[in-house]
Amino acid sequence: MNIQIFGTNKCFETKKAQRFFKERGIKFQFVDISKYPMSPGEFGNVLKALKTPVRELVNTKSKDYERSFIAYLADDEAVEDKLFENQTLLITPVVRNGKQATIGFCPEIWKNWD
Repeated sequence: MNIQIFGTNKCFETKKAQRFFKERGIKFQFVDISKYPMSPGEFGNVLKALKTPVRELVNTKSKDYERSFIAYLADDEAVEDKLFENQTLLITPVVRNGKQATIGFCPEIWKNWD
């Protein structure tokens, strides 16, 4: 397993994800997206793996949500661009295992990863 956890140090759900993997002795790499955002390729791979409409990835409770005006963007491509530009708008954690990925705290899925 090659687990990557993308989130922020202040996110409670991200901390729960880290604890989940630590308790099972599974090594992971944590990436604080507020300091080190995903590269364009990485971001694209995560979006493909999630297979979720891009608007469902937006954290409407984020401090930046209102300031970003992302809710008013009509085009999904514009939403995707805005999410890439400001990745703190993503629901976290984003957990990636190779070509698989989840968004949010999903232990029921992680348990089945090989």
